[in-house]
Amino acid sequence: MDKYHAHTDTTPWNKGKLIGQKPPLKLHEIWSIRFRLEVANRIRDLALFNLAIDSKLRSCDLVKLRVGDVTNSKHILKRAMVMQQKTQRPVQFEITEKTRTALTHWIEQAKLSGSDYLFKEQTSSKSHISTRQYARIVKSWIAEIGLNPLDYGTHSLRRTKATLIYKRTKNLRAIQLLLGHTKLESTVRYLGIEVDDALELAEQTEV
Repeated sequence: MDKYHAHTDTTPWNKGKLIGQKPPLKLHEIWSIRFRLEVANRIRDLALFNLAIDSKLRSCDLVKLRVGDVTNSKHILKRAMVMQQKTQRPVQFEITEKTRTALTHWIEQAKLSGSDYLFKEQTSSKSHISTRQYARIVKSWIAEIGLNPLDYGTHSLRRTKATLIYKRTKNLRAIQLLLGHTKLESTVRYLGIEVDDALELAEQTEV
């Protein structure tokens, strides 16, 4: 058999791989992860998880947060603002009571000061955890509640609260502001809401 008639592998490149946006967490999944972290007294992970959900920040911005970004003197702020690395535009986010409590406990335990990174690299007090380390931590949380870690990623946490707010309010402009998107079209694509809304309308329509 010559090279022109040799057998070739026709297996699709994306066979068995998840393509597209990583899904957000559902409410019961958030509670399940949070419960496990609380019971195990994993103070740092609980602070990181809660802040990731609240802030809706990209991983590159989340890991670089310093104590001073979320505190005023010795108190955790109810709202904070950071400059986004990707867009070089500021974005605000809320810090809920659960997250403020978790952050307070973590800062006290780790003896962090205002200029310190919130989530330091274990081998270097002058560096923060990397986005790769953060991604591994997220996948470990996902695996602990029985989900497939390959199906989820750091963007799952970024999308979680935004998706819940959108489902409750349908306010796209608010979600755009919360995610720090410059264009509304980016928010639409990011949440994948056009498809979801279309299917929801179809399900409600009997013919």
